[in-house]
Amino acid sequence: MRPEDVPAVERLAAEGFYELDSRTLPRSWPEPEMRSEARAAGWQRRMEHILAHDPGGCWVAEDRSGLVGAAAALRRDVTWILATFVVRPGVQGRGVGRQLLDAALSYGDGCLRAMLAASADPKAARRYRAAGFTLHPAMLMTGQVPRDVLPVVERVREGSLADIDLMNSVDRQVRDAAHGPDHEVLTSLFRLVVVDRTTGSGYAYVPPGGGTYLLAATNRRTATDLLWEALAASSPDTPCSIAHISAENEWAVDVGMAARLDLYNTGYLAFRGMRPPMPYLPSGHFL
Repeated sequence: MRPEDVPAVERLAAEGFYELDSRTLPRSWPEPEMRSEARAAGWQRRMEHILAHDPGGCWVAEDRSGLVGAAAALRRDVTWILATFVVRPGVQGRGVGRQLLDAALSYGDGCLRAMLAASADPKAARRYRAAGFTLHPAMLMTGQVPRDVLPVVERVREGSLADIDLMNSVDRQVRDAAHGPDHEVLTSLFRLVVVDRTTGSGYAYVPPGGGTYLLAATNRRTATDLLWEALAASSPDTPCSIAHISAENEWAVDVGMAARLDLYNTGYLAFRGMRPPMPYLPSGHFL
């Protein structure tokens, strides 16, 4: 992958996941929508960051028509992470995905652990399992949060770049790998809230409209406070979401249900050489 490929990779991923959602999401869900310009710009920013820091993990496949697939992976400490993997609809089943995933996996040679967030696509799940990943069904909670259910949360403060050392410490305690330079781009794209007290530490990145993009904490009580703060940032008239919930993170399900959110099954969290982190709600790109 080259820097000039990033806009085309974003469009390929947007179209590919839109087609997948249209085909696999339950009928009771709202109709999927293509990414807005604002979300597309944020996606490109994150991909440019990954390409700049991990060029050896970023690959594209192309034919005469242009790009037909892309995969991007990163290494943090001794953990390999798959950030993006997509093959254009209509080209799937021809070996493109296997070659892309093999190239991205080779970037993790020597890593002790690996993780990724997978869609509900059965072809992708088959590839991940063949690569030695354990697939953990993931949950999504979404809905509007009534104001009268929100508790008073104390000692959660606004975060900044000055908290990166704290966040990397929490990362290593919870998932055995720091996010490192990823915190720099995340603090520029999302609101950051932090807890730092003797009884526990943690942080959460909150997207516009509330909910979570990424949350990590050293214990459940701290994680619960951070999640309530993230839900309080939502509008009572606009749905917000908590994504990538593993069964090990039932505390997040309890908070979501107390906030009157609906619970759904959606895709997988896949791990190799490690258990699902807890208490932890991973992001899609940076896990």
